[in-house]
Amino acid sequence: MKKDVEEHAERFDELAATYDESSGDEYMECLRLVVEHADPRGDDTVLDLGCGTGAVALSLAAEAGRVVGRDVSEGMLSKARQKASDRGLSNVEFGEGSFREPNYDGEATIVTSNFALHHLDDDAKRDAIDVMAGYDPRRIVLGDVMFFGHPDPEEPFYDPEVDDPATVGVLVEAFTDAGYAVTAAERVHPQVGVIVAERR
Repeated sequence: MKKDVEEHAERFDELAATYDESSGDEYMECLRLVVEHADPRGDDTVLDLGCGTGAVALSLAAEAGRVVGRDVSEGMLSKARQKASDRGLSNVEFGEGSFREPNYDGEATIVTSNFALHHLDDDAKRDAIDVMAGYDPRRIVLGDVMFFGHPDPEEPFYDPEVDDPATVGVLVEAFTDAGYAVTAAERVHPQVGVIVAERR
Protein backbone atom coordinates (compact mmCIF):
# COMPACT_ATOMS: atom_id res chain seq x y z
CA MET A 1 0.00 0.00 0.00
CA LYS A 2 1.49 3.33 -1.05
CA LYS A 3 -0.18 5.11 1.87
CA ASP A 4 -1.35 3.63 5.16
CA VAL A 5 -4.99 3.45 6.22
CA GLU A 6 -4.79 6.64 8.28
CA GLU A 7 -3.32 8.59 5.37
CA HIS A 8 -6.06 7.35 3.04
CA ALA A 9 -8.68 8.26 5.66
CA GLU A 10 -7.32 11.79 5.96
CA ARG A 11 -7.18 12.19 2.19
CA PHE A 12 -10.80 11.14 1.74
CA ASP A 13 -11.94 13.22 4.68
CA GLU A 14 -10.68 16.21 2.70
CA LEU A 15 -12.34 15.01 -0.52
CA ALA A 16 -15.71 14.11 1.03
CA ALA A 17 -17.47 17.42 0.46
CA THR A 18 -16.92 17.40 -3.30
CA TYR A 19 -16.46 13.67 -3.97
CA ASP A 20 -19.86 13.04 -5.54
CA GLU A 21 -19.58 16.00 -7.90
CA SER A 22 -16.09 14.98 -9.04
CA SER A 23 -16.98 11.40 -10.04
CA GLY A 24 -16.23 10.74 -13.71
CA ASP A 25 -18.02 8.72 -16.37
CA GLU A 26 -16.01 5.55 -15.67
CA TYR A 27 -16.88 5.67 -11.99
CA MET A 28 -20.57 6.17 -12.76
CA GLU A 29 -20.62 3.28 -15.24
CA CYS A 30 -18.90 1.03 -12.68
CA LEU A 31 -21.47 2.10 -10.10
CA ARG A 32 -24.30 1.21 -12.47
CA LEU A 33 -22.80 -2.21 -13.23
CA VAL A 34 -22.02 -3.04 -9.59
CA VAL A 35 -25.61 -2.25 -8.61
CA GLU A 36 -26.98 -4.20 -11.58
CA HIS A 37 -24.86 -7.29 -10.87
CA ALA A 38 -25.42 -7.21 -7.09
CA ASP A 39 -29.14 -7.67 -7.77
CA PRO A 40 -30.22 -8.22 -4.13
CA ARG A 41 -33.46 -9.79 -3.00
CA GLY A 42 -35.58 -8.60 -0.11
CA ASP A 43 -33.99 -11.11 2.29
CA ASP A 44 -30.40 -10.20 1.38
CA THR A 45 -27.91 -8.39 3.57
CA VAL A 46 -25.37 -6.48 1.48
CA LEU A 47 -21.97 -5.54 2.87
CA ASP A 48 -20.45 -2.66 0.90
CA LEU A 49 -16.73 -2.23 1.64
CA GLY A 50 -15.01 1.06 0.91
CA CYS A 51 -18.51 2.52 0.71
CA GLY A 52 -17.42 6.16 0.47
CA THR A 53 -20.41 8.50 0.43
CA GLY A 54 -22.79 5.57 0.02
CA ALA A 55 -23.41 5.48 -3.73
CA VAL A 56 -23.66 1.68 -3.99
CA ALA A 57 -25.22 1.10 -0.58
CA LEU A 58 -27.95 3.68 -1.08
CA SER A 59 -28.69 2.44 -4.60
CA LEU A 60 -29.22 -1.11 -3.28
CA ALA A 61 -31.31 -0.17 -0.24
CA ALA A 62 -34.67 -0.27 -2.04
CA GLU A 63 -34.24 -3.93 -3.03
CA ALA A 64 -32.14 -5.40 -0.20
CA GLY A 65 -33.37 -6.28 3.25
CA ARG A 66 -30.37 -4.59 4.87
CA VAL A 67 -27.27 -2.78 3.66
CA VAL A 68 -24.13 -2.28 5.75
CA GLY A 69 -21.50 0.20 4.53
CA ARG A 70 -17.93 0.35 5.82
CA ASP A 71 -15.22 2.91 5.12
CA VAL A 72 -12.05 4.29 6.73
CA SER A 73 -13.04 7.94 6.22
CA GLU A 74 -15.37 9.51 8.76
CA GLY A 75 -15.89 12.43 6.37
CA MET A 76 -17.24 10.11 3.68
CA LEU A 77 -19.32 8.16 6.21
CA SER A 78 -20.86 11.36 7.56
CA LYS A 79 -21.98 12.32 4.06
CA ALA A 80 -23.37 8.81 3.47
CA ARG A 81 -25.36 8.94 6.71
CA GLN A 82 -26.78 12.34 5.79
CA LYS A 83 -27.87 11.08 2.37
CA ALA A 84 -29.56 8.04 3.95
CA SER A 85 -31.35 10.30 6.42
CA ASP A 86 -32.45 12.69 3.67
CA ARG A 87 -33.95 9.75 1.77
CA GLY A 88 -35.66 8.32 4.83
CA LEU A 89 -33.85 4.99 4.58
CA SER A 90 -33.96 2.90 7.73
CA ASN A 91 -32.36 -0.33 6.44
CA VAL A 92 -28.89 1.14 5.79
CA GLU A 93 -26.12 1.60 8.34
CA PHE A 94 -22.68 3.10 7.89
CA GLY A 95 -19.66 2.62 10.14
CA GLU A 96 -15.88 2.64 10.29
CA GLY A 97 -14.13 -0.39 8.86
CA SER A 98 -11.38 -1.39 6.46
CA PHE A 99 -11.02 -4.23 3.98
CA ARG A 100 -8.94 -6.27 6.40
CA GLU A 101 -11.00 -5.33 9.45
CA PRO A 102 -14.57 -4.45 8.42
CA ASN A 103 -15.78 -4.28 12.03
CA TYR A 104 -18.85 -6.27 11.09
CA ASP A 105 -19.65 -9.73 12.43
CA GLY A 106 -23.12 -10.25 10.99
CA GLU A 107 -24.16 -12.09 7.86
CA ALA A 108 -23.54 -10.84 4.34
CA THR A 109 -25.20 -12.67 1.48
CA ILE A 110 -23.77 -10.21 -1.07
CA VAL A 111 -20.52 -8.22 -0.81
CA THR A 112 -19.85 -5.20 -3.01
CA SER A 113 -17.06 -2.67 -3.46
CA ASN A 114 -16.61 0.11 -5.97
CA PHE A 115 -13.46 2.14 -6.68
CA ALA A 116 -11.69 1.34 -3.39
CA LEU A 117 -9.66 -1.88 -3.56
CA HIS A 118 -7.05 -0.34 -5.89
CA HIS A 119 -5.55 1.55 -2.94
CA LEU A 120 -4.11 -1.77 -1.68
CA ASP A 121 -1.11 -3.67 -3.03
CA ASP A 122 -1.70 -7.08 -4.59
CA ASP A 123 -1.04 -9.06 -1.40
CA ALA A 124 -3.42 -6.85 0.56
CA LYS A 125 -6.02 -7.20 -2.20
CA ARG A 126 -5.81 -10.98 -1.79
CA ASP A 127 -6.26 -10.60 1.96
CA ALA A 128 -9.27 -8.33 1.36
CA ILE A 129 -10.87 -10.81 -1.04
CA ASP A 130 -10.30 -13.57 1.54
CA VAL A 131 -12.09 -11.40 4.12
CA MET A 132 -15.00 -10.89 1.70
CA ALA A 133 -15.18 -14.63 1.04
CA GLY A 134 -15.05 -15.30 4.78
CA TYR A 135 -18.62 -13.98 5.07
CA ASP A 136 -19.62 -16.78 2.65
CA PRO A 137 -21.73 -14.51 0.43
CA ARG A 138 -23.31 -16.08 -2.62
CA ARG A 139 -21.99 -13.20 -4.77
CA ILE A 140 -19.16 -10.66 -4.65
CA VAL A 141 -19.20 -7.71 -7.05
CA LEU A 142 -16.08 -5.58 -7.47
CA GLY A 143 -15.92 -2.41 -9.54
CA ASP A 144 -12.47 -0.88 -9.60
CA VAL A 145 -9.44 0.44 -11.37
CA MET A 146 -7.85 -2.68 -12.91
CA PHE A 147 -5.68 -3.42 -15.91
CA PHE A 148 -7.14 -5.29 -18.88
CA GLY A 149 -3.81 -4.96 -20.67
CA HIS A 150 -0.65 -2.94 -20.27
CA PRO A 151 -1.52 0.60 -19.17
CA ASP A 152 0.00 3.47 -21.08
CA PRO A 153 2.47 4.99 -18.58
CA GLU A 154 1.94 8.36 -20.28
CA GLU A 155 -1.81 8.24 -19.69
CA PRO A 156 -2.57 6.48 -16.42
CA PHE A 157 -6.22 6.55 -15.41
CA TYR A 158 -5.09 6.32 -11.79
CA ASP A 159 -2.78 8.37 -9.55
CA PRO A 160 0.51 6.45 -9.27
CA GLU A 161 1.32 8.22 -6.00
CA VAL A 162 -1.64 6.80 -4.10
CA ASP A 163 -3.13 4.00 -6.23
CA ASP A 164 -1.86 0.48 -6.92
CA PRO A 165 -4.21 -1.24 -9.39
CA ALA A 166 -3.93 -4.95 -10.16
CA THR A 167 -4.37 -6.78 -13.42
CA VAL A 168 -7.67 -8.51 -14.04
CA GLY A 169 -5.75 -11.80 -13.92
CA VAL A 170 -4.49 -11.18 -10.39
CA LEU A 171 -8.00 -10.36 -9.18
CA VAL A 172 -9.60 -13.36 -10.92
CA GLU A 173 -6.95 -15.64 -9.40
CA ALA A 174 -7.59 -14.21 -5.94
CA PHE A 175 -11.33 -14.86 -6.22
CA THR A 176 -10.70 -18.38 -7.55
CA ASP A 177 -8.28 -19.15 -4.71
CA ALA A 178 -10.93 -17.92 -2.26
CA GLY A 179 -13.41 -20.51 -3.58
CA TYR A 180 -15.38 -18.35 -6.00
CA ALA A 181 -16.05 -18.67 -9.72
CA VAL A 182 -15.71 -15.48 -11.74
CA THR A 183 -18.83 -15.29 -13.89
CA ALA A 184 -18.25 -11.88 -15.47
CA ALA A 185 -15.41 -9.44 -16.06
CA GLU A 186 -16.79 -6.35 -17.78
CA ARG A 187 -14.43 -3.75 -19.19
CA VAL A 188 -15.55 -0.16 -18.77
CA HIS A 189 -12.21 1.35 -19.82
CA PRO A 190 -8.78 -0.24 -20.48
CA GLN A 191 -8.01 0.48 -16.81
CA VAL A 192 -11.46 0.15 -15.22
CA GLY A 193 -13.83 -2.80 -14.90
CA VAL A 194 -16.29 -4.87 -12.90
CA ILE A 195 -15.74 -8.45 -11.73
CA VAL A 196 -18.57 -10.69 -10.56
CA ALA A 197 -17.72 -13.76 -8.48
CA GLU A 198 -20.21 -16.42 -7.41
CA ARG A 199 -19.80 -18.97 -4.64
CA ARG A 200 -18.96 -22.39 -6.05
